[in-house]
Amino acid sequence: MPKCFLETICVERTMTVDQWIDLSAGLDLDGQEFYYGFPGITDLATCERYRQRVEAQGRTIPMFCCAPDFTRPDAAERKAEVEKQKRLLRAAAALGAKYQRVLSGQWRPNVSRADGLRWAKECILDLLPAAEASGVTLIIENHYKDTLWQFPEFAQRIDLFVELVESIPVTPWFGVNYDPSNAIIAGDDPIAVLEAVKHRVVTMHASDRYFEGGTIDELRKQDVNATTGYAPFLKHGVIGRGLNDYDRIFSILKGVGFNGWISIEDGPDPATGYKDIDESTVFLRAKMREHGLT
Repeated sequence: MPKCFLETICVERTMTVDQWIDLSAGLDLDGQEFYYGFPGITDLATCERYRQRVEAQGRTIPMFCCAPDFTRPDAAERKAEVEKQKRLLRAAAALGAKYQRVLSGQWRPNVSRADGLRWAKECILDLLPAAEASGVTLIIENHYKDTLWQFPEFAQRIDLFVELVESIPVTPWFGVNYDPSNAIIAGDDPIAVLEAVKHRVVTMHASDRYFEGGTIDELRKQDVNATTGYAPFLKHGVIGRGLNDYDRIFSILKGVGFNGWISIEDGPDPATGYKDIDESTVFLRAKMREHGLT
């Protein structure tokens, strides 16, 4: 997942998706995760072309990262979000992706806990038939904030996230995309989050964080009122060098029979992003072998 290049590709547009595909061919990766903000991503012919380009280089596009906003107070706007996700499910199928990320929505100050959970649940349930028809599993992430959003994630805290996950019936077309670093940002224990949803985890965002001049208590205080953006003292770095305990994480996942995709989510700096992904790949390959994950 080229987080370091999202601004470059989606906003500045000084790097094309084709250039990212070719650049990533030099990394030891089995697949690429695509992002809903990529130019041309809703055009099915363009998606087919992207798929062919990736597959010609010996990889696939297993995951499609989307950010539906299901906590909009207006019912018509929520319906529009669902319809948008249906179009993106068709794009995911054209890309060859088997998994499409969904979220709850933005943590707007005027949205109550009960309304937010209800709206997100209703929208996800509305999407399930389209997911099955497309052959694409919806994966909800314990998320913090989409790059293009104003507010952080509504269901970012463990209590909200677990309640939302448990409100969706067990089905092959819905699961969890676990991200340990997002739990840290939310002020939660990544292991506690994983233990709570481990039987629903089908994919993972591997990432890592470290504190530079701050503490977890200060982070919790900053997030109380859903402030925008990331805490400046919580840095996003090479996987295996931060706060996450990948031995415990992989041991828990192995214990529940996890065999899904693990997607590298690197830091935000395009100057070091490629090198960071490369070093993260080396760490993850070794750690996955150690724990019997393939």
